[in-house]
Amino acid sequence: MGFVNLDANYRFNGFYDEMLAAAGRPRPAYRRLYEQLNRLGPDELQRRHGLAIQMFRNHGITFAVYPDTQGTEKVFPFDIIPRVIEAGTWRRLEQGLTQRLRALNLFLDDVYGRKLILKQRAIPPEIVLSSSLYLREIEGLAVPHGIHSHIAGIDLVRNEKGDFLVLEDNLRTPSGASYVQANRYVMKRILPDLFAGYPVRPVEGYVHELLRHLRWLAPKDVDEPTVVLLTPGINNSAYYEHLYLAKQMGIELVEGTDLVVDDDHVFMRTTRGLRPVHVIYRRIDDEWLDPIFGRQESLVGVAGLVNAYRAGNVAIANALGNGVADDKAVYALVPRIIRYYLDEDPILPNVETFLCAIDSDCRYVLEHLDQLVVKTVDGSGGYGMLIGTTSTKDEREEFRRRIVAAPRSFVAQPVVSLSVQPVLDGGTLRPGHQDLRPFVLTGPDVYVTPGGLTRVALKPGSLIVNSSQGGGSRDTWVMAQGEHEERETGA
Repeated sequence: MGFVNLDANYRFNGFYDEMLAAAGRPRPAYRRLYEQLNRLGPDELQRRHGLAIQMFRNHGITFAVYPDTQGTEKVFPFDIIPRVIEAGTWRRLEQGLTQRLRALNLFLDDVYGRKLILKQRAIPPEIVLSSSLYLREIEGLAVPHGIHSHIAGIDLVRNEKGDFLVLEDNLRTPSGASYVQANRYVMKRILPDLFAGYPVRPVEGYVHELLRHLRWLAPKDVDEPTVVLLTPGINNSAYYEHLYLAKQMGIELVEGTDLVVDDDHVFMRTTRGLRPVHVIYRRIDDEWLDPIFGRQESLVGVAGLVNAYRAGNVAIANALGNGVADDKAVYALVPRIIRYYLDEDPILPNVETFLCAIDSDCRYVLEHLDQLVVKTVDGSGGYGMLIGTTSTKDEREEFRRRIVAAPRSFVAQPVVSLSVQPVLDGGTLRPGHQDLRPFVLTGPDVYVTPGGLTRVALKPGSLIVNSSQGGGSRDTWVMAQGEHEERETGA
């Protein structure tokens, strides 16, 4: 027959491979999937990949790339080989994420309130208070139920041993939840046969849970709250997601011009006059949200919104000021934050991080620039980084100057050996690095999406998984617990 395994010429590159222990030897959780992929063969997989891309295009599942001068919408790149996470592994991740969000919410409530963690110097107060993302204007502002982060996207990576680590926290306006839904929708249609024999947990419940958490935030005397999703508009890179989530939740998608504040109450303009709004799921950054409070030139915000929020007449998710917890220098302190508020050791470790604001760390970083990844504390999207191992002498010198001039603005980490998994590339398999962004909802309870968004570096050899820099995504399968799973994993 001349049957050749898809991975016959697969080149292992020294990183932890989540699917293959060796050529022709899938890990137990992937065994059945591996056999099914090989049965389908390269030509059929390529054909179905083409169908997937066509479905993404037909459904308008796109993102915009800012540096692209055309401002073009691009189809979200997709790999059809799913990622499988066993039930036991997922249970630990869920516990770790729940613990982390509990501690971060207590931290945000404290640093904008009594500041006990700073007064007791359990963490360096100067690191927190010098953050450009710390909003002094909201000190003492009470938020509903004391919760600041209602929707979080926590980025996880897997190291050379296969252990999960937290790479960064996203507590402001994390994006990607809609792609989790889209990936599953497309996979069920183009490769329904792959799901056979796998007890895959559904992801469709996220939208229902999101709406339940948002409605719960409404002011106490409101029985039937009106919830809206506030978008900066059609030119935003995540506009597809704003539209998708609003539609799925059955709520209005609004822009700043659709809302008006009167007597510290928020109203939505409709054809039948003004209608009260009680909860706003905002996808606009703090400084653009209200021109009276933030940047006066903001054309996407709502004048007077922060005063209505302060008066308790409208709830905003996520709360203002969460950026201080996303600051990469504060990220380095999260293990201490968990111990301080919960008196527990962190379940999920951080990636080792050096703070250039601390003299001894700064000296170490400057001496080892060729071995470290240097990041700005408020950067995102994989921009503005120095990857020391692949950098030029000139690039390192430029970063050296920048660090010496403004040490608080930088952190450094060892190069994380991001785990890999085969990606389909022209009918053959090659390793692609990947990370994972689960979404965590905090409200009446804590809900963690079963899986989340797996982002894959689709450029050969690249470690950068961001869609803005050539990354794509794949469906993430979390196994349901049961006898089947133990048999499946060979446990």
